[in-house]
Amino acid sequence: MAPRKNAKGGGGNSSSSGGSGSGSGSPSTGSSGSSSSPGTRREAKHGGHKNGRRGGISGGSFFTWFMVIALLGVWTSVAVVWFDLVDYEEVLAKAKDFRYNLTEILQGKLGVYDADGDGDFDVDDAKVLLGLKERSTSERTFPPEEEEEEEAETQPELEEQAPEGADLEADGPAGEPQPEVEDFLTVTDSDDRFEAPEPGAVHEEIEDSYHIEETASQNHPNDVDEMMNEQENSDHSEAVTDADVLQPHAEEVRHQDYGEPVYEPSENEGIEISDNSIDDSSIISEEINVASVEEQQDTPPVKKKKPKLLNKFDKTIKVELDAAEKLRKRGKIEEAVNAFEELVRKYPQSPRARYGKAQCEDDLAEKRRSNEVLRRAIETYQEAADLPDAPTDLVKLSLKRRSERQQFLGHMRGSLLTLQRLVQLFPSDTTLKNDLGVGYLLMGDNDSAKKVYEEVLSVTPNDGFAKVHYGFILKAQNKIAESIPYLKEGIESGEPGTDDGRFYFHLGDAMQRVGNKEAYKWYELGHKRGHFASVWQRSLYNVNGLKAQPWWTPRETGYTELVKSLERNWKLIRDEGLMVMDKAKGLFLPEDENLREKGDWSQFTLWQQGRKNEKACKGAPKTCTFLEKFPETTGCRRGQIKYSIMHPGTHVWPHTGPTNCRLRMHLGLVIPKEGCKIRCANETRMWEEGKVLIFDDSFEHEVWQDASSFRLIFIVDVWHPELTPQQRRSLPAI
Repeated sequence: MAPRKNAKGGGGNSSSSGGSGSGSGSPSTGSSGSSSSPGTRREAKHGGHKNGRRGGISGGSFFTWFMVIALLGVWTSVAVVWFDLVDYEEVLAKAKDFRYNLTEILQGKLGVYDADGDGDFDVDDAKVLLGLKERSTSERTFPPEEEEEEEAETQPELEEQAPEGADLEADGPAGEPQPEVEDFLTVTDSDDRFEAPEPGAVHEEIEDSYHIEETASQNHPNDVDEMMNEQENSDHSEAVTDADVLQPHAEEVRHQDYGEPVYEPSENEGIEISDNSIDDSSIISEEINVASVEEQQDTPPVKKKKPKLLNKFDKTIKVELDAAEKLRKRGKIEEAVNAFEELVRKYPQSPRARYGKAQCEDDLAEKRRSNEVLRRAIETYQEAADLPDAPTDLVKLSLKRRSERQQFLGHMRGSLLTLQRLVQLFPSDTTLKNDLGVGYLLMGDNDSAKKVYEEVLSVTPNDGFAKVHYGFILKAQNKIAESIPYLKEGIESGEPGTDDGRFYFHLGDAMQRVGNKEAYKWYELGHKRGHFASVWQRSLYNVNGLKAQPWWTPRETGYTELVKSLERNWKLIRDEGLMVMDKAKGLFLPEDENLREKGDWSQFTLWQQGRKNEKACKGAPKTCTFLEKFPETTGCRRGQIKYSIMHPGTHVWPHTGPTNCRLRMHLGLVIPKEGCKIRCANETRMWEEGKVLIFDDSFEHEVWQDASSFRLIFIVDVWHPELTPQQRRSLPAI
């Protein structure tokens, strides 16, 4: 039972000073008040009867001592009685004025009466109650959670705490630990169980892109509701036809949760685990004007207006709504679901009951890791928003949460339609427009996203979130110089959603490409902010604690047999590669990640994400046969096996791979005598025919081909040797 609100702070009014006797008084002193002598007080302490009679040991005194034991425990009570001389008769009397519930005392529920803020009821708390010690102004009489519940009972209408962005209860069920900004769950429509890997399956083939599930139609009907219903009644996705977009397999799709934008990393993205740094890092804070994390935390939070979720009718059933909502907030999800379902049955036109049912289903889906339950929640959010007389705040929160959960399930098109409806209903809300822009990006529709952010920036030119995303789009369109001020100013704004490693990466990368030496200062700042493990190693999808160094020897990897086999069979591998080249049937595909400054670079892939390309292996059958003996490479779902040909005059920009979970082997097949070299971190090497180079491509690397003839190598990715068998089985594909 929560304490009554008027109990808060009552101790100050009812407590006596140290030498004033009982005041409002110990019951044992009756009406004598301040006339009690010290001897009488000592007598009352050791033998006084609860109703004022003095005598020997009695039932009343046993009850008093039982209360003392309940308050402080046997040993504490004995010690305090003999050494601290606290009058527990007075404690009980003051407790009565404080409206103690003795049944709660017997049950040990004393946390709500902690007077000095140390988390329990002890001697200091007793002294505060007796007036022997002042209460700190910062101390609370009872915990915030209980106070919230008490305030909710006395308010004229049911209100709930609104999280960031005014999204109600977006953090999942109460009482359960929630994942951080980077912890995502990967799901597929064919499986009714959640899978919780290290951040999601991604693809490194697409430069500067968000994750792509399906392509948005360019012709949106005016009737958005009709499209939404059409989408929810069909799980079929529209095929991706853009030649520059990789269509992922169902089990590789990376979805997002809790509204965080998810980007598709390419070969040149990364966040790390190394401690390498550059020497001029000490001047970063002076030259780059970005508020530190501590400064951002010290900024007083803007008090957000609580959403109004009750219409006139719902106010008449507030007591029933409160009771059901308390079950949900206390983590009794199944009971809460039943309670809200009963309310929906009794009051089918109640938006708040319907919204509460959706929240409970949402929480239950998280608890059970069930996609089916989550689909029900998504539908119920829609029903709540569609009811007549639904409050504006409830409509906004319902549809916003619906959009987020649709994204979680990979229903990107459905999420986009929900966001479009939100913007139609609330055209002046730039936050919703920013979300809509992310929705387009998740669909791979950069042009529509660009228009949205241009509209936002025309109204609010200093919107940091819009700036970083607009800069991201410009860079993806290869408008490198134009993207820099938007990315830079967006990060510097410190607004939510801008302190993201991807933006630090793309800003630094853009600066590198225009010759701006500040690039590494931004990488260093990204490292200091925890986005990169070092300036050199900038992968984004990592397992912590793995050994990190740019160059490796075969012995260090533990894959000596694979290296020996590659070097023994290098001529066979070379000859099959040359035969594929001679056929000229387009099996070598141009690099399409925008990694080249200039030149001609193509690749012929045999394995990708741990899956064999059967058609490609028909062109190199012997190579594929002997590779199948080495699961550390053919089973590496975060890597590839491929031929790579580079023609003269090619320069590959400095870039990093997406993950620290793999190492990359380069076997030289056709290597000109001079003019071809590769740099990884701060060391440059050259290939040799029949020899293997091994490096960690999550570190920055760069390639030059200035020879007079083509260069052909064979690329073999392997799992990082320190990954456990379980990690190799469970890590999602890249």
